[in-house]
Amino acid sequence: MTGNWLADNYIEILGVATSLVYLYFSVRQIIWLWPFGILSSALFIYIFYRTGFYADMSLQGYYLLVSIYGWYYWVYGAHDPDVAQVPVTRIRSKPAIILLGLFVILWLGIALILIYLTDSDIPWGDAFTTAGSIIATWMLARKILEHWLVWIIVDTTAASLYLYKHMYPTVFLYIVFTIIAVVGFYQWKKKLT
Repeated sequence: MTGNWLADNYIEILGVATSLVYLYFSVRQIIWLWPFGILSSALFIYIFYRTGFYADMSLQGYYLLVSIYGWYYWVYGAHDPDVAQVPVTRIRSKPAIILLGLFVILWLGIALILIYLTDSDIPWGDAFTTAGSIIATWMLARKILEHWLVWIIVDTTAASLYLYKHMYPTVFLYIVFTIIAVVGFYQWKKKLT
C-alpha cells in the first residue's frame, strides 16, 4: 500500500522536497533558493494541473519569471560595490497601499476567471492564495521583510484548501511553510539595516 502511494505521488513528494530546500535557502538568504524555486515550480505546474488548482498552476509560471528576476536582483541589485548583498528592508506606507490594492484587483480578477472559465470548485480560495503569492513573491525578490507576514496568511489558507482536496503531502508542506515563514520573519528582522 505504501509503495503504491509513493509511486502515485512521487512528483508531489519531489515538489515538496525541492520546496523545502528553497525555503531553507530563503530563510538563510542563500542565493541558491532561486534555482530550487524554479525546479519546484516546474514540478508543481504538473501537480496543480492534475488536481484542478488552475490559478495555482498559472502562478508557477509567474514564480519561474520572478525567480529569474530575484536571482538577478539579489546578484546585481545592491548598486553599491561595498555591499555584498541586497539588504533586507521594511515596506513603506505608499508601496504597502499599492500592493494591497493590487492584491484585491488580482483576487477578484482571478476569482472571476476561475468561476466563468474553469470547473474549479474553490475559485475564491484558489484566487486568494494566488493573488497573495504573487504579491509575496515580488516582495521576496525585493527583500522586503513583510513578505513573510503575507506568506503566513497565504500558507495557512492554502493548507486548508489542500486538505479539502486530500493533497496530504502538500498540506504538510504548507504547514511547514507557515512555521518557517514565522522563523524567517524573525531571522530577517535581525538583518534589517
